Amino acid sequence: MKNVVVIGTQWGDEGKGKIVDLLTENFDVIARAQGGHNAGHTVIFGGTKYILHLIPSGILHPGKICVIGNGVVFDPFAFREELDELSGIEYLERLFISDRCHLIMPYHRAVEMAEETRLGANRIGTTNRGIGPAYEDKVARRGIRMGDLGCPEIFRKRLEELVRSKNLLLKEVYNCEPLDASRIYEDYMAISDLVLPMVTDTSVLLNQLDKEGKRILFEGAQGALLDIDHGTYPFVTSSNSTSGGVSTGTGIGPARIDGVVGIIKAYTTRVGAGPFPTEYSGDKADTYRSVGDEYGASTGRPRRCGSFDAVITRYSCNVNSVSTLVVTKLDVLDQQAEIEICTGYRYKGEVFDTVPMHCEILDQVEPVVETWKGWLQPTSGIREYQDLPGEARDYLKRLSELVETDISIVSVGPDREETIYVDESPYAGEFRIKC
Repeated sequence: MKNVVVIGTQWGDEGKGKIVDLLTENFDVIARAQGGHNAGHTVIFGGTKYILHLIPSGILHPGKICVIGNGVVFDPFAFREELDELSGIEYLERLFISDRCHLIMPYHRAVEMAEETRLGANRIGTTNRGIGPAYEDKVARRGIRMGDLGCPEIFRKRLEELVRSKNLLLKEVYNCEPLDASRIYEDYMAISDLVLPMVTDTSVLLNQLDKEGKRILFEGAQGALLDIDHGTYPFVTSSNSTSGGVSTGTGIGPARIDGVVGIIKAYTTRVGAGPFPTEYSGDKADTYRSVGDEYGASTGRPRRCGSFDAVITRYSCNVNSVSTLVVTKLDVLDQQAEIEICTGYRYKGEVFDTVPMHCEILDQVEPVVETWKGWLQPTSGIREYQDLPGEARDYLKRLSELVETDISIVSVGPDREETIYVDESPYAGEFRIKC
């Protein structure tokens, strides 16, 4: 597969950062297609832990070209902080930002925080980083884009118009203090010297690189079940986080994409509000959270934890045309005597194996559960699939059967070398690298 999409097939936090980092050696270009700095990818590289939000994980590899596509909403100040964290990593002349990226502005954050406060117990559970309002302005055709920074007169005019309307909203609806357009203009002009040298038409760039035979790895943000169209609406993100969003978010046509790698945890987690049929509570949830270090890379918020849900994962594999799966955090289950898998939902006496449209129904279903015997031994030191305990292999085989998708890689720890390639998979040989 020359050009490959990597996406999360649950509610995000599946371990995409490690897998993108792992696969990067096989590719020339790594591109982001959507989301903003609300998504965090954790990568351990050279013994150092990096948390990347806007910048593709491939930046840690010398010589790899990294692209932030037009589908991303861009906060230049968050970007600057992220660059500061890349101490010793050379990024000039290989990091590019689309001139069509929409900018996140201070009024986006102000409106989002005010609305979440107003909603109270009914809030969506956003990161309050202005992502949703920035996409809202984009769709309403009133957004400001990266290329506008290079035209100060155009930028100032659009900014002043928008600040006037946003201040009306902030004052009259939310009873919040107004914002100063002149101050915002000065701040964004000051940071433009940093970002503008990296700004280009990345669609032209990516298509040219593709024609030259370069291999492109598309790095998804968040998870497919947070997709604005196909996720658990309204508890979703504001962009298309499924594989289909890659073409619109980068300007690479779908015929140029050769495969989709889906990332799943060996169990399920979710951050923020929204239905979660297999969610655990009490000590069991605390154990998963503690052993799996289940805290948000972007926010530090504790993740909700539960058993593997084959219903949502099979749905996600279908929506994304997943070619093969990578199972992460298998080692978190090492001390579980029994492991549950959700195979269906029971609702008002009926059992079904599809994801209902209404979140109100999904929030009330009772999971139909299979219980599998655990292996009760460490897996983090294992490097060959056949060396995994039989119970672990049985568990993985069952997951593959239920979601009707091949498994090619299993991760048993956060480090790159804590990786197992499933030799039975037709994709394992293609992805295998020397760790």
